[in-house]
Amino acid sequence: MIRFHNTLGGALEPFAPTEPGTVKLYTCGPTVYDYPHIGNWRAYVFEDILKRFLLFRGFKVVHVMNITDVDDKTIRGARAKGVGLEEYTRPFTEAFFRERDMLNILPADHYPRATGHIPEMVALIKSLLDKGFAYRKDGSIYFAIDRFPSYGRLSRIDLAERRAGRRGDADEYEKESVHDFALWKAPKEGEPVWETGIGPGRPGWHIECSAMSSKYFGPSFDIHCGGVDNIFPHHENEIAQSEAANGVKFVNYWLHCHHLVVDGEKMAKSKGNFLTLTDVMNKGYDPPEVRFLLVSAHYRKMLNFTDEAMHQARAGLERMRNFLVDLKEVRREGKPTPEVAQLAKEAREEFMAALDDDLNISEALAALFSFIKSANVLRDKGRLNREDAAALRDLLLEIDDKVLGVGVGLRIKNAAIPTPLDIKSSMPKPDIDTGAPASAEAMEGMIRQKIEERQEARAEKDFKRADEIRQELLEKGVVLEDTKDGVRWKRVAPKQ
Repeated sequence: MIRFHNTLGGALEPFAPTEPGTVKLYTCGPTVYDYPHIGNWRAYVFEDILKRFLLFRGFKVVHVMNITDVDDKTIRGARAKGVGLEEYTRPFTEAFFRERDMLNILPADHYPRATGHIPEMVALIKSLLDKGFAYRKDGSIYFAIDRFPSYGRLSRIDLAERRAGRRGDADEYEKESVHDFALWKAPKEGEPVWETGIGPGRPGWHIECSAMSSKYFGPSFDIHCGGVDNIFPHHENEIAQSEAANGVKFVNYWLHCHHLVVDGEKMAKSKGNFLTLTDVMNKGYDPPEVRFLLVSAHYRKMLNFTDEAMHQARAGLERMRNFLVDLKEVRREGKPTPEVAQLAKEAREEFMAALDDDLNISEALAALFSFIKSANVLRDKGRLNREDAAALRDLLLEIDDKVLGVGVGLRIKNAAIPTPLDIKSSMPKPDIDTGAPASAEAMEGMIRQKIEERQEARAEKDFKRADEIRQELLEKGVVLEDTKDGVRWKRVAPKQ
């Protein structure tokens, strides 16, 4: 039985989708006012594990992730740059999709953009006005939370001391600032304006997800995800406006991911303590290693980002990769052994049982590494044959491909780590020509030689040397990217 911790109620609940066999999943996507940081990616990787797990359990998953391209932050950024919203948000949107693929996150079925769904927002706001849940003031339209008696049940905030009639125009605020929230904002100089049936202006942040989710799912759906900082006010306000307008329960299961922290403090752009995926890669780590770290802790627990944690993630990933390499070296012929088949069966069952229990990835990984340890004991004792080894290898590859997504088998090719020829054939031409030393041909030859040296160092587990080579290339203006298709590189301004 699958159970999830439902923030709405604060307890574990058996999971049953409204439509048997199909899960409607909505996840809060990026606000594209800046490049995503790895704290953002923690939430997106958690949602990917959830989606992969449901698919592995046999469900069809219809996944919608919004792109917030109009809100206070994007408008401020566009004004500061002196450009339009679309021009300002485009590079951040592209970066999100590029890094999504680098972290091997399955694409959503739909990526609705807020600016493309103004009519749906206007229709929802008009319904709230007609039903008396919203009111006009100074050209804006606000949701009156006093008219929605169950307001606060998701975040369990105390409204007793709330001052009646207080309004707020800011998209985001603290719990101490509980107030009526803006559904539609009056025109302001320098801000984008839409001419609509409810008057000119632009949407507030909270109305966007309600309108977009209802377009694809209708008034009610199964799972809504986000970070814990979305619980209030964003998700609380989504519930209020959606249920007030439609008269039915908005979402059945709310799953929220805890923060990624740095030295015990939440990673956030406002704190200046954030790292992008590129920053982490420039420290010598690869996207699969970053993903493995983000996967490794239960989604409802804080995860502390440190170099030590990254090294542990690297070690865990290498342990699985080495296991696959060692299994390829088993040459003894024979029929499948019942003992090995039972080991694989129990490991698979324990792994999935842990995930059934609110995605308990810590227990799932413990079961997986216990399986690897037991299999290695059998191999060391000479009790595995080729059929056994293939079965063990298939299990690990299946778990990775279907659930973990960290690419443990991507370095396995013909029983060995890819050769320099495999690496070179996968490298594209550089993105930027900075006119490098001597000649382009000489520069490319140097880069390829360094990449080959780095791959050899990694194969020998000399990660210190591999990191040094990455840094040497970075200082020459060359960034390496380890992808599922091989090593890619591009030129940037040389690091000073």
